[in-house]
Amino acid sequence: MSMLQNDIVAFDAMKADLEAEHFGEWVIFHSGALAAVCKTFEDAATQAVERFERGPYLIRQVGAAMVNLPASVMYRPAHG
Repeated sequence: MSMLQNDIVAFDAMKADLEAEHFGEWVIFHSGALAAVCKTFEDAATQAVERFERGPYLIRQVGAAMVNLPASVMYRPAHG
């Protein structure tokens, strides 16, 4: 199983609890564990890049439909 797949499995396992406690917020999963909960995507992406550089890591909005981005998409902070 790939490292990113481990993050997806971990997110799915925690989905109900996250929706109950953090609906609409953004979460970061890294190495199969919840790494952070953030109020905005900008905060989540900035924190993920600062902590884990190029990843892999998973950023999801709790309660939102899944969005798939091509592997070539890389987040670059506007202030970076």
